[in-house]
Amino acid sequence: MADTKYIFVTGGVVSSLGKGIISSSIGKLLQARGYNITIQKFDPYINIDPGTLNPYEHGECYVTVDGMETDLDLGHYERFTGIQTTRSNSLTTGRIYKAVIDKERRGDYLGKTIQVVPHITNEIKRNIKLLGEKYHYDFVITEIGGTIGDIESMPYMEAIRQIKWELGNNAVCVHLTYVPYLKAAGELKTKPTQHSVKELQSVGIQPDILVLRTEKHLDENILKKVASFCNVNIDCVVQSEDLPSIYEVPVHMQAQGLDTAILKKLNMPIGETPALGPWKSFLERRKNATEEVVIGLVGKYDLQDAYKSIRESLYQAGIYNDKKTVIKYINSENITEENVEEMLSGVEGIVVCPGFGQRGIEGKIIAAHYTRTHDIPTFGICLGMQMMVIEFARNVLGYCDANSREIDEKTTHNVIDIMEDQKNITDMGGTMRLGAYECVLKQGSKVFNIYQKEHIQERHRHRYEFNNDYQNEYERNGMNCVGHNPESNLVEIVEIPGLTWYIGTQFHPEYQSTVLNPHPLFLDFIKTVIKHKKK
Repeated sequence: MADTKYIFVTGGVVSSLGKGIISSSIGKLLQARGYNITIQKFDPYINIDPGTLNPYEHGECYVTVDGMETDLDLGHYERFTGIQTTRSNSLTTGRIYKAVIDKERRGDYLGKTIQVVPHITNEIKRNIKLLGEKYHYDFVITEIGGTIGDIESMPYMEAIRQIKWELGNNAVCVHLTYVPYLKAAGELKTKPTQHSVKELQSVGIQPDILVLRTEKHLDENILKKVASFCNVNIDCVVQSEDLPSIYEVPVHMQAQGLDTAILKKLNMPIGETPALGPWKSFLERRKNATEEVVIGLVGKYDLQDAYKSIRESLYQAGIYNDKKTVIKYINSENITEENVEEMLSGVEGIVVCPGFGQRGIEGKIIAAHYTRTHDIPTFGICLGMQMMVIEFARNVLGYCDANSREIDEKTTHNVIDIMEDQKNITDMGGTMRLGAYECVLKQGSKVFNIYQKEHIQERHRHRYEFNNDYQNEYERNGMNCVGHNPESNLVEIVEIPGLTWYIGTQFHPEYQSTVLNPHPLFLDFIKTVIKHKKK
């Protein structure tokens, strides 16, 4: 068995350059060559996981199959490569330190003084190598969050330096930097890149490959200049220009030989360049999809990264229906009975978004009422599904105080209630119903016809559930409970068969939608919206 090769992706100059997209693209290109890969993310913040972070600050929280709340970059890894990530693919400084402190408390270190080097760095190294040793991947790609020079990322840099030294030709560092364009001078500037590489060299790491993030095309002279000032071969300097879609990045990287450069550095056979057939045909369909389908996202976070996976799932589903999905954000805090028609005007389908807490709740309920009574295709996800359930209880079942225990603890009609095993939990982080759970679909239902099977598995992230005491009443009045967890009998899906498309899921289907395998619910939702529009 050949040794696992390690690829480190670091970033310099500024954050948000797209290390996650570059890591995903490298994974995709190596996969296309027949290699077995995985990608992991190390985040330098001290939170144990992003589950307690504000979406405004950190974007969406992505959930793995085994129930780990992680960074949104893991969504990119899965969407690009189709791999399934787990808790081992996402680490934070908080988890690293906690592991070391737990060992110290148990007495594992036999009285030694615990220090950043070697104890913290050894724990980082152990986690970097863990997936490779356990599953014998050909490649483990490790993305380091943050920017070179940050105080908090120093232990990671030291761990990488040691691993590169120990593994020799079995490890490479891909460094992503920024080449800004100064409009006043009309010049592209390479100095920030030179400083960034110098910073990396000062901690003992020589980058093997440079990816230059740029808004303008870089000519050969600039690439040569960067190569000679940064001690990097010219064929190991590639540029990552702004592209119409993130999904074009792998093709763009392949055209510049990024995967070839990595294989050369690792002394591996180059072979023929893979054709990326299905991927390119997806891009071709994207290019040809000019007709628009307008979907309204009703939510309270007006930051595009807060609903990243939902947006990508809608874009993918649009492309597979040969349409360009245009997303209109509708802030649920601003929706009232008086303006709902105006706020939802111009959209052809609605997604009632997930979320937590009381803010913007009533707006979601008003939106669900409007779309139900006007037969506008509606997809409620997690909290969105719960709002559809509450709206139905208030306006169809006649329980005007119906609510969720999360919003109103004293409601007499708690159609959404806290789960029994959640009642005594005091910690917020990592304590919800998380990860993939079984769901059995009711034969003959709309969702059964969409999935074309009875047993499915979907990922969850919530604390509150549909209250089964009301199930018969809902079904008698036209809202059917068509998906149940076989063990707990919890309701996972509701639908109103009398409407064109009115479905709510307690789970998050967006976590399982990938470029080459778009999620059936999103596909069918967009397909129905298009048909409904023609009518």
